[in-house]
Amino acid sequence: MQAARDVLRIGPRTFSSRLIVGTGKYKSVEETEMAVDAAGAEIVTVALRRVDLADKSSGSLMSMLTRRAHVGEARKGDLDSAAGTVKWTILPNTAGCFTADEAVRTLRLARELGVAELVKLEVIGDPKTLYPDNEQTLEAAKILVKEGFTVLPYCIDDPIVCRKLEDMGCAAVMPLAAPIGSGLGIRNPHNLSIILEHAKVPVIVDAGVGTASDVAVAMELGCDGVLVNTAIAHAKDPVLMAHAMCEGVSAGRKAHLAGRMPRTRYANASSPLAGLIE
Repeated sequence: MQAARDVLRIGPRTFSSRLIVGTGKYKSVEETEMAVDAAGAEIVTVALRRVDLADKSSGSLMSMLTRRAHVGEARKGDLDSAAGTVKWTILPNTAGCFTADEAVRTLRLARELGVAELVKLEVIGDPKTLYPDNEQTLEAAKILVKEGFTVLPYCIDDPIVCRKLEDMGCAAVMPLAAPIGSGLGIRNPHNLSIILEHAKVPVIVDAGVGTASDVAVAMELGCDGVLVNTAIAHAKDPVLMAHAMCEGVSAGRKAHLAGRMPRTRYANASSPLAGLIE
């Protein structure tokens, strides 16, 4: 079965799960951990400017992330043999940065504190829509790639911007589906299809999905992964929604691999008319 051999490759790393989950907006650290586990996620993103990286006291987010994080190279399906739980690859992000300089300095500091080289670059251009600043994102990506980071940039769903980010060495591109936290779902599948047609690196939908059907659509289009935070954290039952997101990604990916039937204008009988018994 083709889906059984299907993995997500980002730079030198390989992952079984195509669902990346954020750690913000949950009611508690315990709920965060339960939701991420329910999602089956192997990559977990953390906003560096909104978390005290030095606070590893009992019950803190960093204490939990440290306990669940990989040490060294990530391996597909790696488990904590004692607890039987998936060890996460932490993806630090630069949410809250509005200039290339802020984003680069934030990630350099994180690297000094021992955070991995795999990073999500986010440079915001407008505080109301939280749309990315293309110019500043490109500038920061160029610097970070040159310094050896494995860069996953959040960007507008613009095929030209995605191509430029890929050409400068980013390990993936992360076009938005809709404004961050809006839950509007995929607003421009046409642009995503163009990006997918030309991209030679993974395309991971980032921001704007609201429910499991949104992630299924992204995967059916051919996207390599989806990043979800608010849609899970703000659900009435975050853990159940995390399960649903996991299943949506799986179903959408399998449908993409299977290849959907062609669309037709008129009906096509399931039972052919030839050979009808008179």
